[in-house]
Amino acid sequence: MNGKDESVFTKSALMGTGSGRIILKQILFRESGYKQFNKYRQKTEQEFPEFTKRFLVSLHERITSDTNPSGTLKKFLDEVGSSEFTLDEHKINDVKSRLSKPDVLSDRLGRILNSNFVKMTFPVFTALFDGASDYLKENVPADIKNSIIDGHILAIDLSEPMDRIIDKDEDFEYLDDYKLMSPYILEIAREKISRGGDSILKTFEEGFKDARIGQYIDSKLKSKPESISDEGMIGCYKKYRAVMGSAGRNMALNHRPLGDIYHLGMAKAGECVGCGNEIEDAVKSGSIKIPSWPLYYSLNVGDIKKGFELTMKKSKIYSYDARIALQMLPQGYPIMPFLEFLFVTISHYNEYWYNEMVRRNLFPYFEKNTNVLVDYQKNIKALENKDKERKVFSGSS
Repeated sequence: MNGKDESVFTKSALMGTGSGRIILKQILFRESGYKQFNKYRQKTEQEFPEFTKRFLVSLHERITSDTNPSGTLKKFLDEVGSSEFTLDEHKINDVKSRLSKPDVLSDRLGRILNSNFVKMTFPVFTALFDGASDYLKENVPADIKNSIIDGHILAIDLSEPMDRIIDKDEDFEYLDDYKLMSPYILEIAREKISRGGDSILKTFEEGFKDARIGQYIDSKLKSKPESISDEGMIGCYKKYRAVMGSAGRNMALNHRPLGDIYHLGMAKAGECVGCGNEIEDAVKSGSIKIPSWPLYYSLNVGDIKKGFELTMKKSKIYSYDARIALQMLPQGYPIMPFLEFLFVTISHYNEYWYNEMVRRNLFPYFEKNTNVLVDYQKNIKALENKDKERKVFSGSS
């Protein structure tokens, strides 16, 4: 109930899905799950503007004080291992000068913060941290808590400009700005997370490394969508699992077994939301994302409607795995009602966007306009014909 599109959680939208009706029932009867969730939602509404200000001030200071932005970007490029983030040398100073203007930087920041993963996750991290601190009897100073949460939100936010740079399907005119912003966002995230100690920083670094692997697989499939496979999609989704899972672990201050349970729940919840996000993107952009589960299933069954139906089934598998984490938590865990309610909101989000696709009858449009599907089927037919020719030539039946 904290996504960037508020229409998803209106009363009429909630009435339109099974999960939404469960949410309405909880609201009507003021059940514990809704009350806990509402508490953290209201807390986010109060604290998110302050988080944004802290982020803007830190980012502006980093950019304006850097005497060697070219070296900063090169170091980042070496780490992420992708030429997609390269900026022409003569452009770097111009971009830095532009981003040094607070109003310009504020605009770019607002664009990448306007993300479902950022807005839906902020209250979740706060709740997870509070639940773990209560259960573990850890009295963490407020400034350290805020730094750990801020750092992980920044890491999630970093995925926004990185995705847009690679996808080239959104904010095209701002991509150069995003390229130069990215290394500074990573620096700030690391600095904040490091305040939690070496163990917490190490967990983040491992997660960030895995996320880069997922991003690399994603970019490779973009250039050759007909090569998409189940294993490839599992690899792509590592970017969700890694970032969300490592953040979950650190919301439990990397204590085991609680950190492992948080990791499982957040990783699978992130993958579940990923399915819904692919459906939402298809509805809003009028195209099927490359790569994505809808594309993978559609290519293999030759039916786009069924491809999206199977994506919904895949999201339910992720949701089921995430719910297993709830069953692993100790009995009477302080934020259990919150987490149960959270998973219902995720299910509603996915159901809502699938229903929108059905309501708008977009499947015939996709069937007509998805060139990737046509090309894939042509390639399959060509391979079948070559196989037949080979058999005839070899004399096999």
